[in-house]
Amino acid sequence: MNWHEKNIEFNNLIRQLFHDNDWHKRAEAARQLGLLEDGRATNLLCRALRSEKDHIVVNKIIEALGRIKDGRATLRIVERLKEELDKYEPDKYRIIYIIESLTKIRDKRALEFLGPFLDSSDKELKSLTQNAFDTIEPNWKEIIKRERNKSIQEIFKIGK
Repeated sequence: MNWHEKNIEFNNLIRQLFHDNDWHKRAEAARQLGLLEDGRATNLLCRALRSEKDHIVVNKIIEALGRIKDGRATLRIVERLKEELDKYEPDKYRIIYIIESLTKIRDKRALEFLGPFLDSSDKELKSLTQNAFDTIEPNWKEIIKRERNKSIQEIFKIGK
């Protein structure tokens, strides 16, 4: 597929993501955009993440952003994590999508927000978070030992 054909496909997927009434098609468009791994989609996917209401489409957008691995998505994904944690009953699977995507993006700004999951009673969330820390900051355990008087959020807060 040449550049022109890819560009047409990209534009069609963006149009479908924002304008299709069928959530199945919007979810598939988000998935396909992630598979393209085209950084041009990052800002548009972040915008869609802010406005999308369907939970499955939201998960596919988060997953797509992780596949693209663009740090520009980190703060928007973290916003969605905060929204999820503010709910009466957070969706564990949404949190898993978020942790996995932030792990793939490898942006150190995410560590501050993932830190609380290191102490999670849920073994799966705890394990995923440890993997995220291992991937994003391989020396995280030594850093925590060295800074033992501070919370994880204080230690990994960027722009101290």
